[in-house]
Amino acid sequence: MDRNVYSIVLLEKLVDAVDRLACEQGISRSGMINRILADYLSCATPEERIGNIFSCMEQYFSAADNFQVRSRQSETMLTIRSSLKYRYHPTVRYALELFRENSKAIGELRVTLRTKSPVLEELLTEFFTFRGKMEQRWLGAHFPGDHVPYEIGPGRFTRTLVAPASEQDRTAEKTSEAICDYILEFDRELKHYCAGSDSPIKTQVKLEWEYQNHIKKNIII
Repeated sequence: MDRNVYSIVLLEKLVDAVDRLACEQGISRSGMINRILADYLSCATPEERIGNIFSCMEQYFSAADNFQVRSRQSETMLTIRSSLKYRYHPTVRYALELFRENSKAIGELRVTLRTKSPVLEELLTEFFTFRGKMEQRWLGAHFPGDHVPYEIGPGRFTRTLVAPASEQDRTAEKTSEAICDYILEFDRELKHYCAGSDSPIKTQVKLEWEYQNHIKKNIII
């Protein structure tokens, strides 16, 4: 949805009231005015769409075991935390940013884990590499250029999320469900991989088989 700059004259009392609401809801004055007008005119804004998706996700993860949802730091960011069953129980951080622009890419998920353990850092890189290649193998055909947009760094996995292929799956409820499913499956695989109950090869074979079954039942995003 395009944005333009307009000059309007408002009563000072109205501006004060708008500023109070904007402060309470953690948004800018322009964002608050945009929201008020959109509500009055029954016109959905990108911020409203993002807010609806985040609300659905917060409701879902608040009831899920071993996940903690942080208070929103901005209109477009949501952070979810999970504890890894490893020495000292390090925290896995899932930082989701949703884009305001209406395009094929709807957002970006950044998975990070800070550790001083060289062993765990090597294990994370190993898992992130495996996960990225697995997604490319099974999902590549669903993405532009047959390439799944992901990046790997020390203790970090970044994945661009795309809009579901079907129009009926692009509602706030369906989109939030797809993102939640992605995070849950990623977290489950990461914890299984780091548990080290089997050899890396056996673990990878098992996880890939389970991943194939997972994507057959869920929305690709």
